[in-house]
Amino acid sequence: MRNWLFRYRFKPLKSYSRSRWKRLRPLGLGLIGASLIALVSLLPALAQTSNTVERQEDAVIQQYSLPRSTPPAPVVRPPSRPASPARPAPQRPSPSPATQSRPAAAPAAPPATAPLSEVIAAEPEPEPEPTPPAPALSQYILQFNRSPVVGNALQMQGILSQARLGFTRPRHWQVESAKIQIRFRQSPALYADRSNLTVRLNNRHLGSVPLNRTEDEIGNVLFDVPANLIEDFNTVIMEVQQHTSAECTDPTDPTLWTEILPDSQVVLNYRPQAIALDLTNYPYPFLDRLGLEADRLTYLRPKTVDSLWLTASGRYQAAANRLSNGRPIQTRLVNQLDQLNGQDRLVIIGTPAEQPALAGLDLPFAIKDNQVLDGNGAPLPNSVGVLMVTTAANGEVPVLVATGNDPAGVLKAVQSLVQPADRQLLTGQAALVNQVSEVPTPDPRDWPGYLPKDARQLLLADLTTQDNQPFQDTTVDGLPIPPAIEIPLKSLPDEQILRGSKFTLRYSYSPGIDPRRSSVTVILDGQGIGGERLQSANGGTDSVTVDIPPELVTPTSTLAVQFYTFPDVAINCGAMPDQPMWGTVHSNSSLELNRANVVNLPDLKRLQTGFPLTAPQDLSQASFVLPATPSDGDILILLQVSGRLGRLSQAQSVKLGAYLADGLPNEARQHNVVAIGLRDGFPLPEAIQSGSGLVLGNQFGRQLNQTQMQTFADEAGVIQAQVSPWNNERLLLGLTAQQPAGLTEVQQVFGQDALFSRLAGDTVIVQRTTPNPSIYNQADYQVTTLSQRPTHTVDRRGPISRSTAFLQANWVLLPGGILLLALLLYGLSQLFLNRLSRPEEIQ
Repeated sequence: MRNWLFRYRFKPLKSYSRSRWKRLRPLGLGLIGASLIALVSLLPALAQTSNTVERQEDAVIQQYSLPRSTPPAPVVRPPSRPASPARPAPQRPSPSPATQSRPAAAPAAPPATAPLSEVIAAEPEPEPEPTPPAPALSQYILQFNRSPVVGNALQMQGILSQARLGFTRPRHWQVESAKIQIRFRQSPALYADRSNLTVRLNNRHLGSVPLNRTEDEIGNVLFDVPANLIEDFNTVIMEVQQHTSAECTDPTDPTLWTEILPDSQVVLNYRPQAIALDLTNYPYPFLDRLGLEADRLTYLRPKTVDSLWLTASGRYQAAANRLSNGRPIQTRLVNQLDQLNGQDRLVIIGTPAEQPALAGLDLPFAIKDNQVLDGNGAPLPNSVGVLMVTTAANGEVPVLVATGNDPAGVLKAVQSLVQPADRQLLTGQAALVNQVSEVPTPDPRDWPGYLPKDARQLLLADLTTQDNQPFQDTTVDGLPIPPAIEIPLKSLPDEQILRGSKFTLRYSYSPGIDPRRSSVTVILDGQGIGGERLQSANGGTDSVTVDIPPELVTPTSTLAVQFYTFPDVAINCGAMPDQPMWGTVHSNSSLELNRANVVNLPDLKRLQTGFPLTAPQDLSQASFVLPATPSDGDILILLQVSGRLGRLSQAQSVKLGAYLADGLPNEARQHNVVAIGLRDGFPLPEAIQSGSGLVLGNQFGRQLNQTQMQTFADEAGVIQAQVSPWNNERLLLGLTAQQPAGLTEVQQVFGQDALFSRLAGDTVIVQRTTPNPSIYNQADYQVTTLSQRPTHTVDRRGPISRSTAFLQANWVLLPGGILLLALLLYGLSQLFLNRLSRPEEIQ
């Protein structure tokens, strides 16, 4: 029975499946064909995936072997300063010989019969490494005259007045005590019982003194400062309350004054702390944004100077100046490590063959046979750059090393330092740079901090302030004249602001003002351009539109809004109203600008903004050319100029190029070219020996137009600008002199802000008037400007804009032109009418 059921069920099932297969055969063949087609179409994707895997494997292979043992982090121990610059430091008592600590004597060896455990226990423990002695107490005196706002004295006038000065604490200082010495003069008309001077530091009171000095008497007060009150950023606040009588004081009385003298000072007693070097902290300690002195970058000159070393050094110097946030950087060259001093920050750029001193430094990666080796002792590939930090001069000087086994690798290592996106990946004592990202070049007219390019209608919110933040609603208060609100209005260096530009100020003010005397004024670079009275005693919001004079707008212009808020009650005897007076400038205030992209070359005054060398801002259109065998003076000028350009630009990379005279490519000639060198052996003689302008001749000769002179011991530096002979939209800048002393003067022009701000015309001659000039006295340098070379106008406007500008500039000719055009049309019409009338006369 079971077999019959089995056979009965099996046979019908078999026949059914065969018939089903016959019906589904075409569908199955179709599915197989579609699968083959899909597989063929996926072959390119599979190949691409395979290539991606191979690239990832190559990336893994490029992870080179690191040193097997990690050396301890190098530590810099900055030298101490003397306790007092005026007096020798007091001698510290030394411990007597009897009390000096001595290392414990090693215990005697145990007897041979002692148990093994006792022998092991009796073995002497290794002596601990001796700890370095504590650094000596140092002293730093910071005088108020270091601040440019002090001048001859800090003036405080009126019943209530305040002055502020800021200073920083260097990062490696441990301050143990501090003092603030205030020297001042006061008006003899002050009433001593109601007049006083109060000094605060970081909003903490240090003390008050009465203003009771007699005429011509100098006040001298010393305030003790708790050490824990000194922070990274500090503000000294000096406030005076001044009265001329016991009952009533006129707030407009000119005898209400006190002067803080510039020889007032802050005295800091500190101990310099050791600094552990780590690329994570870069640029510290090579650049310290909290430093009180100028950073000192020292470059070790290689055995042979080539174009790649000049390019790498110039790019690093430009990037370092960007990181310094406007703080000065002193730069010098040394040939040997024994020329260093304790304040230097050494930078070594080059291959081990170019920098033999690398072999004598304690570096994470070994150097042998002028090659950098990996952890397995094999030379690194030529395309790999190496960054390392170490110390020199007995640990007093930090050293930054950018090297590799080929100049291309060295340049790659430096490029990783100048690009913020790559720099943030650095850490530890060393880094191998396999590849750096290619940063796109910004638009030549994209200048951060300036007016946005091509925009004719702007809001104040579209502008950036000095801290690179968008302008926001700003409120000031004070009685009756609060501080002015400053608004950047920096036009692009290659444009002109034309007539018809307007500024609409939207503002609000507090209630309680006197409309008869209160007002708001708009000021452009110190000149008033408009304003109005405040209308309502109850306060409110209003607006005013003023015309912007085109001749006043420059690449360094600043708009200022000044409120005058007099209360509706009279100020009697110094009594203040019970509510504050305030004014607000709103960020929706608007600018309507009529702009033209026109510039005249050459113009050294525009070089004060970096133009045209900093267009674009990554300096990719700036090329330097030096003599075939550059001197130290030539290299220092390259570093000073590139550093100045770095301060004047903001970008995510630095791409300037530097070349020797015999290797300047044609592509670089199409850029803005800066030629550096003495007159004899100048890399581009056509830049200084053209027929027009000042020409330096043989044997200290000078020629200007038809005038020729021969001077003796010409030690002046010369800066000459002209339109590039290879590209009439670019600049050829010559930096030259007759003697090396003249090249030093050129360095000072680009290193000192006061001298750099005096550039003008197309030629500048600079020479010192005293053997030891001071950076604070402009009279120590004589600067002569000349404008002798022909100018070229670079006009990128359209034809309609050019025609409109021509008519605006020559509107006097417009009536005559209209009359001539009318006469011409009248003559043509008469001629046409006469031709029409001739057939009628014949008929």
